[in-house]
Amino acid sequence: MKKTTRATRFLEKKKIPFSLMAYDHKEKGAVFAAEATGFPLEKTIKTLVVHLENGQHVLVLMPGDQELSLKKIAGICNVKRAQMTDSKTAERISGYLVGGISPFGFRKNLQVYMETGLSDYDSVVINAGHRGLMLQMNPADILNTLKGRLFQNS
Repeated sequence: MKKTTRATRFLEKKKIPFSLMAYDHKEKGAVFAAEATGFPLEKTIKTLVVHLENGQHVLVLMPGDQELSLKKIAGICNVKRAQMTDSKTAERISGYLVGGISPFGFRKNLQVYMETGLSDYDSVVINAGHRGLMLQMNPADILNTLKGRLFQNS
C-alpha cells in the first residue's frame, strides 16, 4: 500500500529517507500502534501538541512508553505552566486528525522538542499523517529535518 500524505510529500521533497508501515487503525495511541506494527513501544513516537501559558504551542515527540512531564516542558520553554492541547485545537494547528498527527508538513511552524532517549535508536516509527500509517526512520533525521531540540523528560 502506497499512501501519500502531506507528511510523506514533505519528506520526499527534502529527500529524507523513510519507509511506510501500514496497520489496521482501531484505536488511537502509541500502545495500539506499537502492538499493531510489532514495533517496540519505546521506539514508537507520540506527537504531542502542547499549549504554553503564553499562548504559544510546541510539538513534543515522546517515546510511547513515557508520559510527558508538563512541568519539565514548561521550564524548558520558560513558562510556568503547560498543558496538553485539546483535540480540536491540535487538529486545527496540525491539519491532521488526532491519532494521525505527524510532525511533518504541519500547517503552523512550531518549535519541536524530542525526548533525548529517542536519539539512542537507529530506527523509530512516527505517525505519517494518516491514522494507520507510520513512518519508519532515523530519529536524527526527524530532529534535523524539524530543527528540533533534545530534552530530558525525567
